[in-house]
Order: sequence, then C-alpha cells, then structure tokens
Amino acid sequence: MAEEKYIQFVANYDDWVAIKKLKVEQATDPKTVMEFLAGLTISIDDKVEANLGKAVDLKKLDSALNELSLGKGDTSKALAEVNGRKINSIIDEITSKPEFQKNEQKELKGFCKAYAMKKALKACGLNVDYSGVEIPGMKRLKKIKV
Repeated sequence: MAEEKYIQFVANYDDWVAIKKLKVEQATDPKTVMEFLAGLTISIDDKVEANLGKAVDLKKLDSALNELSLGKGDTSKALAEVNGRKINSIIDEITSKPEFQKNEQKELKGFCKAYAMKKALKACGLNVDYSGVEIPGMKRLKKIKV
C-alpha cells in the first residue's frame, strides 16, 4: 500500500491561527499544489514582516523608501537606492540596538534589506512574490487584504 502524502501547516501564534492541509494523491494536479504553496507563502511572508516590525522600527525604513518616489520603470533607481548609503544607514540605525548581539544585528539587517528590496521593486510595478498572482480560489482573500 502506498504511503499517504500530504502537506500540512498549523499556526497558533498571537492573532494568527491557521490550519492548512492538502492531501496529495496520484491525481492531484501540480497546479493545485502550486496554488496551495503560494497561498501559504503569502501568509508566511506577511507574518515575517509583521514580526520584523516588532523587532525593529520599520516605519523609518518605510518613510525613507516612500521618499524615493519610485514608480513604474524605476527599477534601476530602486536597485541603486536600496543598495545605497541612505537606505543602508537607516537599516544600520534600526538594527543596531544594544539588546541585539552582533550576529542578531547582522541577521536583522538581512531581513530589512530583503524587506526594502521587495517593497521598492513592488513600487516599480514588479511582481516579486506570489501575492500579485491572481489565484481564483484566493480572490476573496485578496480583496480583504490591503
């Protein structure tokens, strides 16, 4: 008898309660698995950013990114600015807290850099994750999300 295959995710953390399960059978369409994983990824990314905002002052980084006034076609500018001195100095400032050890500061800088790049490229109209993909079963969720 073949072993049962499934993907299962359970979260019970603060305001995030999620139970997502998908039984994968021989007849399961790869598109179904892909859509399931994309939905899970979007949810996880949102929680990564929410928790990053609890660890560091993302408002300062958001403000600096908004000042760049990025729009469609500004991809080169976005890449240069996020890798530039101003954004990096803000990332250094918000992650250089005495309660964080050096290795923790370095880790937080990596998360902030990824956050800044994702946000800047989205401002340029680029899909940098699966949240911009229209998945029919998730339309209701996407309308709620602002």
